[in-house]
Amino acid sequence: MASLTRSLPLLRSKPPAFNPKIYRYTSKRHLGIPPAYLLDDYIPRYQLLSSIDASKKRSLAYAHLQNCNLCPRRCGINRFHETGMCLIGAETAKVNTIAPHRGEEPCIQGFHGSGSVFFSGCNMRCVFCQNHDIAHKKAGHDLTPTELAEWYMKLQTVGHVHNINLVTPEHVVPQVVLSILDARDMGLKIPIVYNTSSFDSLDSLRLLDGLVDIYLPDFKVWKGSTAKRLLKAEDYVETAKESIKEMHRQVGDLSFTSDGIAKKGVLLRHLVMPGLEDEGREIVRWLAENVSRDLYVHVMEQYRPDAYVRYKEINRAVREEEWSGVREAAVQAGLWRFCEVNEMGGFHL
Repeated sequence: MASLTRSLPLLRSKPPAFNPKIYRYTSKRHLGIPPAYLLDDYIPRYQLLSSIDASKKRSLAYAHLQNCNLCPRRCGINRFHETGMCLIGAETAKVNTIAPHRGEEPCIQGFHGSGSVFFSGCNMRCVFCQNHDIAHKKAGHDLTPTELAEWYMKLQTVGHVHNINLVTPEHVVPQVVLSILDARDMGLKIPIVYNTSSFDSLDSLRLLDGLVDIYLPDFKVWKGSTAKRLLKAEDYVETAKESIKEMHRQVGDLSFTSDGIAKKGVLLRHLVMPGLEDEGREIVRWLAENVSRDLYVHVMEQYRPDAYVRYKEINRAVREEEWSGVREAAVQAGLWRFCEVNEMGGFHL
């Protein structure tokens, strides 16, 4: 563990100094949270899990690894002996970076950052991947579930983060489940965020039920032909629909404590793609009609083409009118709870 500690970003030794201006701002702003989404306090779901249910989840986690069906690829392999599409085995998860992260939505990163764990490997092959070096190159360190749990504890006690944010975890769900249960025994007390492409199997999400507090899914494209061409996953759309509905069934709409920090629920992301605004409009309409009009939505405009994009139609930045078209369609569909990019960090109401 010593070498890993040196190679990963250092955690903060203490939180930022108290700022009375920020405090005055919070004391006024918390009144703006609709009462239906305001929590007096919050206990993470994994803390409420019985010892019997925890044991069942441990057993199921090992069973999934012996006949892998964690995503729609359904490789069906024994990951203790070989690897499938994601290239990751069974006994460890490969982790690229562990650190407090301030690049998430304000209600997730809060004052001290989100305790982000960026997993290497991926069960998708998006040609426009915004984290290509992490997702496709297997760079990082192999950590056992217990070692992962120890890092969660460091993020909590040293980094003072608001949550543990598991980024691209679809292919390592069993290791994640085991790590959360270990961390619970070590004294973890902050929410778990599952940050996903939505290319999850229902079996995988059911294994996570009772352990995850906030689901942070992305709904990428609407047409199967687009998914086949750009994601290399023809069945992505139907999978995402099923996955997002299951996530919402488990944790409901996003709720906050009075400081504006999210504690439980779904925060849905859609990254607007060049020339694909019509698909974005279909996505937000479907969300309003089939998931919840109270769904918290982030219509994202930060798509960037990089050296790996070889498809002419998406090899440019998103135009303002493309983003605003999707946002307007969301409003017309009845969605009203949006992430505003100009909101002050930590106050996302």
